[in-house]
Amino acid sequence: MENRAAAGNGKRVKAGTTRMSEEQRLPEREAMDFDVVIVGAGPAGLAAAIRLRQLAIENDAELSVSVLEKGSEVGAHILSGAVFDPVALERLLPDWRARGAPLNTPVSGDRFYYLGPAGNISLPAFMMPPLMSNHGCYVISLGNLCRWLAEQAESLGVEVFPGFAASQVIYDEAGGVKGVATGDMGIGRDGAPKDGFMRGMELHGKYTLIAEGVRGSLAKQLIARYRLDADCEPQKYGIGIKELWEVDPALHRPGMVQHSFGWPLSNDTGGGAFIYHFEDNLVSVGFVVHLNYTNPYLSPFEEFQRFKTHPAVRPLFEGGRRIAYGARAITEGGLQSVPKLSFPGGALLGCSAGFMNVPRIKGSHNAMMSGILAAEAAFEAIRAGRQGDELSAYQSAYETSPIVKDLKPVRNAKPLWSRLGTFLGILAGGIDMWMNTLRIGLPFTLKHGKADHETLKLAKDCKPIDYPKPDGKVTFDRLSSVFLSATNHEEDQPVHLRLRDASIPIAKNLPDYAEPAQRYCPAGVYEVIGDDSGGAPRFQINAQNCVHCKTCDIKDPAQNIDWTVPEGGGGPNYPNM
Repeated sequence: MENRAAAGNGKRVKAGTTRMSEEQRLPEREAMDFDVVIVGAGPAGLAAAIRLRQLAIENDAELSVSVLEKGSEVGAHILSGAVFDPVALERLLPDWRARGAPLNTPVSGDRFYYLGPAGNISLPAFMMPPLMSNHGCYVISLGNLCRWLAEQAESLGVEVFPGFAASQVIYDEAGGVKGVATGDMGIGRDGAPKDGFMRGMELHGKYTLIAEGVRGSLAKQLIARYRLDADCEPQKYGIGIKELWEVDPALHRPGMVQHSFGWPLSNDTGGGAFIYHFEDNLVSVGFVVHLNYTNPYLSPFEEFQRFKTHPAVRPLFEGGRRIAYGARAITEGGLQSVPKLSFPGGALLGCSAGFMNVPRIKGSHNAMMSGILAAEAAFEAIRAGRQGDELSAYQSAYETSPIVKDLKPVRNAKPLWSRLGTFLGILAGGIDMWMNTLRIGLPFTLKHGKADHETLKLAKDCKPIDYPKPDGKVTFDRLSSVFLSATNHEEDQPVHLRLRDASIPIAKNLPDYAEPAQRYCPAGVYEVIGDDSGGAPRFQINAQNCVHCKTCDIKDPAQNIDWTVPEGGGGPNYPNM
């Protein structure tokens, strides 16, 4: 970062010291000043960076922009289906085709299925509301799109810093956001500096835009500090688990998009699956489980593996080769769960706020649009000589934006699904979306009710689920899957999954809920050791396995787990995901 910063627009100053103990102090942090600091090199953050520099160039203005990315490279932590709607990209970079954007596979067809244990019902496309059509969209790797967007940003003069995780919000004397600090490098598990220790940097900005993705650690703190969610419904979440396969060319259908719901999930558990064919005989297959499920014995990972054994699914993957694996949480609350977007000194962008359209399973276009709107508001504020205040123009622009127009017609789909179950809920949601299309939709917005961590039933009231063993051909275990994610964390570093009370997993969660962390985690991070062998059980955290999905931070019934950033560059390294 030092060499790149010296060549860029950032200005270096000295920042304050941080107390380790009464006897020991860490070295002073150096700080770099930018006009705008952006946390997260996903679609939202990069769209904001590009738009800021576009405006600066168009208006012949000096404007320094930096983007921090916790992954080892841009795209390393990006995971999505993805069927991509290019509407925001068209607005940001109208010549994206000439620039070589990696949108190579237009959608060629849509298929919808309701699965039973041994068969399926095909739902005709004409029955679906028009907004469900993927005509004009592309099957892509969102990670590759973000790598390309980063190239466009850098060509405009944006400073992009991969491998540097923003671990702390820096506040000014008035309580507004002044910037962020990156985590220290070379800290041992005991909290003491090791050989090669390197102090983190502070990046100060006139405005700081938070685009960390779902359930980001800084966004979580900012939402709580400024009560940004005081007037909205609780955010709702799902966990999405994905594999990338190379399949038999005879079975490959470039641009084919398939969605299904039903088996293997029970009717009272929301979720579904997708299969997307894109270039080079590659197929993305994924499974989403809504995190308001009730049975603590449910394992989203195992449900995904079961899904691939369905007679309508398995033949596509037999004889194929699994290339990559990953998982991440997704926001599902929709319009009624979007918090206030601006706070003193900055704003929330993209999935940090939650703009996913649940029925369409799309959010990247809305994330990019939010980046564009936030950039335009920040640029005008800086040009007017302001800094550190609230970007109220961003909030106003959002309220009349294409984002709201996209989310409003589907706002009741998730609550109906949760209340009525899969079959009736999807039917009712479809009717409501049709009514909205015809401008006669429900005149009110349904509430979500409970947060996802409040929905588990007690283990004694639920039946354990007997999952089949993996066959190593189509179905697999978690550890071999994590290996394909190329996840890596330095073992001798502080555990980034922090328990507020170390006694709760064994004293509370184990007797009440059979400790669900050992099942909802898709990477084998959490284990209960010794409870089946007669010894005293203990809770073990295998933090090096973490793929940064954040499910533990969301679903833990005691809200006892805080996901925080590890050393920069740690985590998965997703290719083509």
